[in-house]
Amino acid sequence: MDSKKSVGYAIGDLGINLYFISSMTFLLYFYTDVLKISPVAAAGVLLVARVVDAITDPMMGAIAERTNTRWGRLRPYLLWGAIPLGVITVLTFTVPDLDETGRVLWAYATYVLFGILYTVVTIPYSALTASLTDDYQERTKLSTWRMGCAFLGAGVVTVAVPELVPLFETEADGYQAVMGLFAVIASLLLTVTFFSTEEVIKPPPQQQLGWRDSLQAVFDNGPLMIVIALFTIGMLSFTVRQTIAVYYFTYNMGRPDLLSTFFGLGLVVMLIGLPAVPALAAKFGKAGAIQLGSLFSIIACIGFYLTPADDFFWTIFWGCLVALGGAPVAVLGWAMIPDTVEYAQWKHGKRADGAVYSSASFFQKLAKAIGGAGVALALGAVGYVANTEQTPETLEAIKQLLSLVPAALMIVALVLARFYTLDSKLHGRIRVELQARG
Repeated sequence: MDSKKSVGYAIGDLGINLYFISSMTFLLYFYTDVLKISPVAAAGVLLVARVVDAITDPMMGAIAERTNTRWGRLRPYLLWGAIPLGVITVLTFTVPDLDETGRVLWAYATYVLFGILYTVVTIPYSALTASLTDDYQERTKLSTWRMGCAFLGAGVVTVAVPELVPLFETEADGYQAVMGLFAVIASLLLTVTFFSTEEVIKPPPQQQLGWRDSLQAVFDNGPLMIVIALFTIGMLSFTVRQTIAVYYFTYNMGRPDLLSTFFGLGLVVMLIGLPAVPALAAKFGKAGAIQLGSLFSIIACIGFYLTPADDFFWTIFWGCLVALGGAPVAVLGWAMIPDTVEYAQWKHGKRADGAVYSSASFFQKLAKAIGGAGVALALGAVGYVANTEQTPETLEAIKQLLSLVPAALMIVALVLARFYTLDSKLHGRIRVELQARG
């Protein structure tokens, strides 16, 4: 697969992450401090949206893998869904002129619809990895390109939002305008991905895929279960860190102006470390590289916790190392998922990439919701009150959420990775046997 197509595919994730990181990093803060709803109400919004995902994610996976157009099964959704997703993102970050009950209902309506349209675009986009190439190592390189663009998108969000929002008369105006800009950029990038990719790996032409086949491809697929668990743990750790960071820099450090520096340098370090991920995976295997990254993050999280809040240099230093350790987890999960598609096809005789990717997507978003809602509930439990000086207990809870909780989750990821058995040797045998079957 040539680099032009790899980059064409990867930049779609830059656009997607303008939405993903915005909602992960700033939506809870937007709800509590800008839309001005309670942390408990905000937690309810995040959790209800994931309940809806439990229905829409597998439904979208089934629709995508049964779609048949002259552009392919998956690519059309990037084109059809780009503009509606942009519009609902702007509305999600809009403050309507309503009372508190009305604002809570607005949050429910807009965020649930955001989740549905995000699903329409992102499940077909993610599933494209398995359709672009079936080479074990090439998928690692493709996922590295993709994560590079994803991190770049994350960098744009985490640096631009804190810098641009204050330029407007109110925070509400700032968030709405910045999300409008992101929507235009993301829509253009997804359109580029549509035109620059081609679905090469396709299901057998005689395949008739039933619901039982889709379920079997997911639930009778041991390697996929491990990858989903790793996805869930990795995303939960990332979500907690991203969500609580704005509170730590605002209240613990008293330096919200450093937030963009913290996020920006962390993403630069991750981008620098990305080229090493394929080499680590080639030497230690995909699961082994994830274990190394998890161990690195654990050590860095402990270092972060032991650093006083007024020590700006070491706070940013340890934060960068936590981010660096997370790079193999972020990249290799997406490189492992397409391998599990062939594993299910080899084991059960049917290719159900939509079902596989929708299950992974659902648990990733569930982890995001649990992380965001968990932070909101934890803040409520320790007496957090927006825009006031926080108690020592609240400040300690914020610090633990940013350091010790992610460390504990990475310990779980390190252990889980030991049980992943779909290595390059087994996948090579699967490819040969699938080709022989025709």
